[in-house]
Amino acid sequence: MKIVAIDVFQHDLPVRGPEPGAPYRMAKQDVWHLDTTIVRVQCDDGTVGYGETCPLGPTYQPQHALGARAALAEMASHLIGLDPSATGRVQAAMDAALMGHLYAKAAIDVACWDATGKAHGVRVCDLLGGAVRERVPSYHGVLIASPEDSAADADARQAEGFPRIQLKVGGRTVEEDVAALRAVATTLRPGVRLAADANKGWNTMEAIQVSQACRDIPMVLEQPCATYEENASLVGKVCHPIYLDESATDIGMVVTAIGQRVADGFGMKVSRVGGISAMRAVRDVCAATRRPHTVDDTWGGDLVAAASLHVGATVDPANFEGTWIAEPYVDGHYDQEHGIRIVGGWIDLPAGPGLGITPDESPWGDPVLSFS
Repeated sequence: MKIVAIDVFQHDLPVRGPEPGAPYRMAKQDVWHLDTTIVRVQCDDGTVGYGETCPLGPTYQPQHALGARAALAEMASHLIGLDPSATGRVQAAMDAALMGHLYAKAAIDVACWDATGKAHGVRVCDLLGGAVRERVPSYHGVLIASPEDSAADADARQAEGFPRIQLKVGGRTVEEDVAALRAVATTLRPGVRLAADANKGWNTMEAIQVSQACRDIPMVLEQPCATYEENASLVGKVCHPIYLDESATDIGMVVTAIGQRVADGFGMKVSRVGGISAMRAVRDVCAATRRPHTVDDTWGGDLVAAASLHVGATVDPANFEGTWIAEPYVDGHYDQEHGIRIVGGWIDLPAGPGLGITPDESPWGDPVLSFS
């Protein structure tokens, strides 16, 4: 099996907030719509694999949609003729053509895993060692709101079945964050876990103040501050475990954060680290060092969601914090029948080979880039 063509599509994803006409609100960013990039890899035996990368706008991380497509234009021609199942060789060819840009390389990597699974008639999770369960736990992000509204949202989502609540914090006063955390904590049911996710929104003083004010609340602090160095300085000063998200930029950074005892766990994004291949390595490093982690991505449609889901299904439940997908906040599916959906706080693995997604390409229009 050889790659004979690579096509790149641009697609606008409409984003909906929790209320009609409202954006998805984070500590320092409101999201109304997103520009996603979809890759189609065609092979000489007729197998087709799909991948996707969807940065959360141009300011969340050093990633943006135009950059993804420019990077793909730089790399794609070097991949024609390669065997997509030899993911290591594909990765080496991408690295030889372009330094960095892991989020763009992720779309190619995911498409190669999808094609490999389809060619062999097995799911991606089977190629990764096998699913440990067929339903993967998700978690719900409670957006910036009043303490009362935050508590009501958290309570309703737990009633639906979500086993983990992530409260967005930062971008407001310490007192407001503490009030929201206390309100949400009163709703927690037995076994439900809580994360305070600042998305880099606190400075070190604010992170310490919030943690000390909430020392009686069992929770984790997810990416409290913007930089790795700031978060490292919190060790020994806060009362809660520190999870890194935006600072966990690649496999090497994950290893460093564990070795320096900065990270007690991680919120991991598949595209950020370079795709399924890299996320598999992160999974194994975290398993060896007993660091809990999520398997998520920034945003995107069914292809991004499926990639995260297949890796998440292979993680030891004792080490797994769940898979967040954008499905509740994105209108429509690429695959109307098998699109990835959250039901009762959990996500069913698709049964089909590869990613299990057969997308309808018609809404994407013509490719913006093609290589053969």
